[in-house]
Amino acid sequence: MQPVRPGHQVQLLQGGQAFFPALIEDIDRSAHEVRIETYIFSVMAAGEQVAVALERAAQRGVSVFLVVDGVGTPRIPAEWVTRFNAAGVQWRIFSPLGRLGVLIPSRWRRLHRKLCVVDGTVAYCGGINLLDDFYDPNHGALDAPRFDFAVRVTGPLVQSVHEATVQFWWRLQAASNVRQNDFRAAWRALQEAVTLALKSRSAQDFGPLVADSTAHNTNAMLVLRDNVRNRSRIERSYRKAIGVATTEIIIANAYFLPGRKLRKGLILAALRGVRVRLLLQGRYEYFMQYHATRPVYGALLAAGVEIHEYSVSFLHAKVAVIDGHWATVGSSNLDPLSLLLAREANVVVDDVAFAQDLRARLEQAFEQGGVRVDPAAYANRPWRQRFLDRIAFGVMRLLLFLNGKRY
Repeated sequence: MQPVRPGHQVQLLQGGQAFFPALIEDIDRSAHEVRIETYIFSVMAAGEQVAVALERAAQRGVSVFLVVDGVGTPRIPAEWVTRFNAAGVQWRIFSPLGRLGVLIPSRWRRLHRKLCVVDGTVAYCGGINLLDDFYDPNHGALDAPRFDFAVRVTGPLVQSVHEATVQFWWRLQAASNVRQNDFRAAWRALQEAVTLALKSRSAQDFGPLVADSTAHNTNAMLVLRDNVRNRSRIERSYRKAIGVATTEIIIANAYFLPGRKLRKGLILAALRGVRVRLLLQGRYEYFMQYHATRPVYGALLAAGVEIHEYSVSFLHAKVAVIDGHWATVGSSNLDPLSLLLAREANVVVDDVAFAQDLRARLEQAFEQGGVRVDPAAYANRPWRQRFLDRIAFGVMRLLLFLNGKRY
């Protein structure tokens, strides 16, 4: 894995109230190109504002590329299909489920990363979907905003985001041509992916988006997870930081079911005196998400790991702060879907000021919305809950086995 590199400005954005205005402002300033990848794109409320910004950009001649996931966004509303096509927005839905849906193991490999790059000079990465903070597709209106984070970045890693999104677009284009039996066009698309990737490594063709007088020399890097070259990079970045932690580990993660090595790392850290605190989902969202997580609590609690469940609203964050200087913000949950199957993207930052900013926000969440899990109460939870927990955990392991994965 490449080390973090200097020369970045990294701005922490908490929730849609910070994320959407910044994103829309950059899209409105774009002069050449906007590329977005997201799991969910809900074109209502805040999401509609982003859609309108993309439409405006395309209408003034900016090249706009949008990719959404076929599970998170199975369809784009007909009105917006018409509007995007009329404006010239180029869009794709990644891996629609089709008739058999999740019964086909390969359909579990989702596009879960949330990336945006504007004019090759500014990038966004995080856990925030293009979805209003006060709305949930499965639960309706929310009383409090979803708890989540993203980062806005300038500096060298923007080139990595641009390269990743360009390559993925042209791979999708090639796959589309193959489905249409146009193999020559598919070959040209693959060649274009390689050519543009090499070009993005050498230099960007875009001028500066806007003068930045607040830039400083923050160390950061983009960490991707895919099913080709980067199968375990995100998990390894966590394990490496946890393995050398000396004082404190704070992790906030929506869907938490870490594998054996990651669980062992957290347990060993707690046993050597590191304070380990986890902020996890306290609200019931899905059966598997809620119940499959609980069986791993026991060994962690026994080692002294503090587990807090957040229930003010839905916890959607995927962030961590270790020893007050190492931090990560991204799309990757610490569960088998993210760590073994989905395309994910995290930004790792090694910077005291950034880490302390994120830590302060997590401390506030612990104090105002976290309920600490009592080890005795966990051990004595009702037999029905323990039964459901074991069923969910077993089903998860079976489904992973059918996908050819061990966890």
